[in-house]
Amino acid sequence: MVRAGIVGAGGYGGCGAIEILSRHPEVEIKALIDKEDVGKRISDLYPHLKGVCDLEIMSPQDPRIEDLDLDVVFFATPDGVGQREARKWLGRGVKVIDYSGDFRFNSAELYAGYAERIGRDKRHLSPDLLKESVYGLPELHRNEIKNSRIVGNPGCFAVSCILGIAPLVKEGLIDTETIICDSKTGVSGAGKRPNPLFHYPARYDSMNAYRIASHQHVYEIERELSSLSAKDIKITFTPHVVPMCRGILSTIYARIEQGRTIQHILEAYREFYKDERFIRLFPSGTLLQTAHVRGSNFCNICPNLDERTGKVIVISVIDNLVKGQAGNAVQNMNIMFGLDEELGLTFPGIYP
Repeated sequence: MVRAGIVGAGGYGGCGAIEILSRHPEVEIKALIDKEDVGKRISDLYPHLKGVCDLEIMSPQDPRIEDLDLDVVFFATPDGVGQREARKWLGRGVKVIDYSGDFRFNSAELYAGYAERIGRDKRHLSPDLLKESVYGLPELHRNEIKNSRIVGNPGCFAVSCILGIAPLVKEGLIDTETIICDSKTGVSGAGKRPNPLFHYPARYDSMNAYRIASHQHVYEIERELSSLSAKDIKITFTPHVVPMCRGILSTIYARIEQGRTIQHILEAYREFYKDERFIRLFPSGTLLQTAHVRGSNFCNICPNLDERTGKVIVISVIDNLVKGQAGNAVQNMNIMFGLDEELGLTFPGIYP
């Protein structure tokens, strides 16, 4: 059994990991750690976990943590926590999967650009660890993840956008200077902490764009697409918050290269994702909904071509809290420990 600990267990990301790991046949949750709600049972915070996981939340300063015998720790924490705390776990032979942007980049220079976007100190507290961290998107980096001891889980928007357009970039089917990613997300992406902008009266029956031309996830999207194409790619990315709880729908546009057809596009997607269990491809024109992936680790993708304008239009849909966060993290864990990648993740979601 893989012995797991979750730091930041009381947040949505921690709760998501508990939900998945509790039904994982090869994992035992040994410790829940958080700076808030210390001493409370996790099932007191989230009653749906009663009888499933009733562990008490430990303080990060609890001396009992030194005696924990763990194999992996999930950092379901904001930026800055993992880069400060990961080293002590790694030093004990524990593998680390971090939800934040702390380990998504392989150099201090790349991290600095990301940190500036989110208003953090551009200096990374563990720059030496960046050299061995792996970007945790299994569909692109499975082999590196397999041999890594520290993985930076991708941003939720990045998962949706990268998976949505990667085959087109890889096969050179589009003009990469014309890529536009337009993404809509539910309010759970803002996390559990109360915020006036996400107060029910402010969100009900209302939507808005935000962080226009300045969202931090664009760094990882551009880095991954550039790697696939072997040239520098810049995209236009605009996120929106819509009045729903969970889910991301990304509409991705680009100009198709001359002489390419919808058949070329569909074949590129089929070939690129032929062995990917959590990618589901749909025929052009299919009406994809966020409800179709709610609670699941799937990414639903529908490629389309507007022949009148010569534009590719790809719809990519995920649950931001599962494939965009906890589910993808567990998928990474399975790979890191040589387990069946699907373990704990084959749940189809819930509908409606």
